[in-house]
Amino acid sequence: MGTARYIWIDDSLRPSTEGVVPFLSAGVQYGFSVFEGIRCYATDKGPAVFRLDEHVQRLLDSAHIVGFRELPVGAEQITTAIHQTIAANEFSACYIRPMIFLDDALTMTVEAGKARFMVAVWEWKSFLGAEAKERGIRANIASFTRLHPNIMMTKAKVSGNYVSSILAKTESQRAGFDEAIMLGPDGYVAECTGENLFVARNKVIYTTPRAGILEGITRDSLVTLARDLGYSVVEEPISRDQLYIADEVFVCGTAAEVIGLREIDFRTIGDGKAGPVTRALQHEFDKLVAGRHARSEKWLAPVPAMNTAAVR
Repeated sequence: MGTARYIWIDDSLRPSTEGVVPFLSAGVQYGFSVFEGIRCYATDKGPAVFRLDEHVQRLLDSAHIVGFRELPVGAEQITTAIHQTIAANEFSACYIRPMIFLDDALTMTVEAGKARFMVAVWEWKSFLGAEAKERGIRANIASFTRLHPNIMMTKAKVSGNYVSSILAKTESQRAGFDEAIMLGPDGYVAECTGENLFVARNKVIYTTPRAGILEGITRDSLVTLARDLGYSVVEEPISRDQLYIADEVFVCGTAAEVIGLREIDFRTIGDGKAGPVTRALQHEFDKLVAGRHARSEKWLAPVPAMNTAAVR
């Protein structure tokens, strides 16, 4: 992964070496921060950010959900910061991580803390490996349950929420799998550690209900692309044994994009590789983020040229 030279801190670009947060901050001490994972893709017209408006809004929604009352930035400033950080680092494609964190460790409430804003970018190649797209990956049902909505806010990307995901994925990888599937408190399938999940059976696509999951922006994109292709997409509870008898199971996320699951709990899924529905959606998604799809113009935001005044 390429190293960035600049990072956005508060209201301007700084050298990446200044991209640190205080040790005594609630963001570090308690995981009290909200963030986004966004992708910038290389297109024939230059770098472009995928569904930037939706990601920015979800960051602000996350801040609102956890109770931040006075934010240092709004949607326009966040968008500008993301664009300028990409341009300053001269990346044609990269991963983008904006974050709002509480810069105060002396209180365990939002009231007394000061919210701060940062954006980091880095070059990005492949999350699950080059072969995963074609072959699919192996997964198992995690022993860790997806967070109950009355334990943590499931609609906010809160840093502390991801501890259980890290534990679940670590457990699975130590057992020889690539990814973990987490069940909800009700025992039905929720999502993976960083991806939403879909099942294809008899040419119908099923996905888990939105109430207990993070409503992924890639998930929303795939639902739209699938319906464009003529598939019916049904949102309903999915049991773990329904995964075993599916024709295909695939997952999606900003980092993973679209990846098939060839095996779950030592059971082969379908033909044991990415199936036709998965491959069709991979193809459409690849066209989309490369700027060669009918929806690309709406969903890809070109990165403006560098504004030298933004560098402190």
